Amino acid sequence: MLPPFDPWFTGTVAADVWSASRDSAEALAARQARRLRQLLAAAAEGSPLYRRILGTADPASIPLSALPVARKATLMQHFDDWVADPALRLDELRRFTADRSNIAEPYLGRYMVWESSGSSGEPGVFVQDAAAMAVYDALEGLRRPAIPAWHAWADPWLTGQRIAFVGAIGGHFASIVSIERVRRLNPSFAHNVHCLSFLQPIDQLVAELRALQPDVLASYPTEALLLAQEQREGRLDLHLQQVWTGGETLTPAMRHGIGRGFGCQVHNSYGASEFLALASECGHGRMHLNTDWFILEPVDGRGHPVPAGRPSATTLLTNLANHVQPVIRYDLGDRVTLAAEPCACGSPLPLVEVQGRRDDTLHLPGIRRRHVPVPPLAISTVLEDEAGLFDFQLRQQGPSDLLLCTGQRGGDASRRLRRAREALAGFLATQGVAPMHIHCRSGEPGRRGRSGKIPRVIAARE
Repeated sequence: MLPPFDPWFTGTVAADVWSASRDSAEALAARQARRLRQLLAAAAEGSPLYRRILGTADPASIPLSALPVARKATLMQHFDDWVADPALRLDELRRFTADRSNIAEPYLGRYMVWESSGSSGEPGVFVQDAAAMAVYDALEGLRRPAIPAWHAWADPWLTGQRIAFVGAIGGHFASIVSIERVRRLNPSFAHNVHCLSFLQPIDQLVAELRALQPDVLASYPTEALLLAQEQREGRLDLHLQQVWTGGETLTPAMRHGIGRGFGCQVHNSYGASEFLALASECGHGRMHLNTDWFILEPVDGRGHPVPAGRPSATTLLTNLANHVQPVIRYDLGDRVTLAAEPCACGSPLPLVEVQGRRDDTLHLPGIRRRHVPVPPLAISTVLEDEAGLFDFQLRQQGPSDLLLCTGQRGGDASRRLRRAREALAGFLATQGVAPMHIHCRSGEPGRRGRSGKIPRVIAARE
């Protein structure tokens, strides 16, 4: 059975996305407000959970800020009341996703199903109908700057390019489910897109990529950087036109390393299991949010809105495309900063800088205070910029005990680890942290989450 696909609605949405990309900020806000009213009306009618939350009030009269913040753990506990189709039951969906042969199979003949990685707790289950998938298809096809405008219309699924996706392919994750769905819908795409597991030994992965000789490499930033190192050292020998990254934070230093390694442009995107195509880069290399189809609320630690130009503590997402599983003021856990100024490219879509999914903040013993909080982004910046160490995982093993690992081997890895330990120790001292024991290990890849992605900073658990 083919995955859900509505060609008429997909064409209608594509035309709307094309038009909105050239619209005014006021017109975008009007689209957003209209779709929010439609979402709340659908939630009040179909979702028992949101019927209770919204009560008897007219959904059109309820401001979004008046609704409660939704968190994955709570929603998953009430999944069967959350969804708007009573045929969707969490226990049955769990059994469905436990079988890898069901990847991209239509659930109940009409839904795409994927899981989040579960890096912040229990994995989430997300269900999309043909209407939601049409929105994701249009945003991916028409707003990716690496695709010329004429090509986006003539060949939105890139059947003319050989693409290698390197990532987690053994579970029901959004990336692989989406790719396999399009492969089933379009045989030409299936012939030109190859999915490779990054869990295999690096020598085997390198051999497969050398044999494929793709035009485009799509992967996570950390994996793309590792492969760029293989390319620089002469083991990979690819002739790429582009590298597409997503799923993790891409720092300027990582972008430079990937681009230098492969000698091509690097295009980054921002997405989530809760909404696949949150943002993509324009021709000026700046990230634009697709806010005609969702609402993003950067908030501080108390849940108050954060003004443009200031980083948020977390971000609340409202998905305007999915009426089957209402995602309303959902805590993504991402730290973002909205730009106060428009982009030089002329797009009305707002600009965003994404600090990425939250790794753990370390709470280390201090000299003048009991505990000193050390944010993970600071640690990553120190290790990257001062030691040139990108492939790493820092694990807190005890109150004053840290283990710094890298998957790299050999003398160069040992030298980088020594520099990293010195840089990290110096940085922690400047923060008022008491002396720490920092152990280093090379040739030990970081512990991966269920999706295969590696968290970079892990605090000690109770």
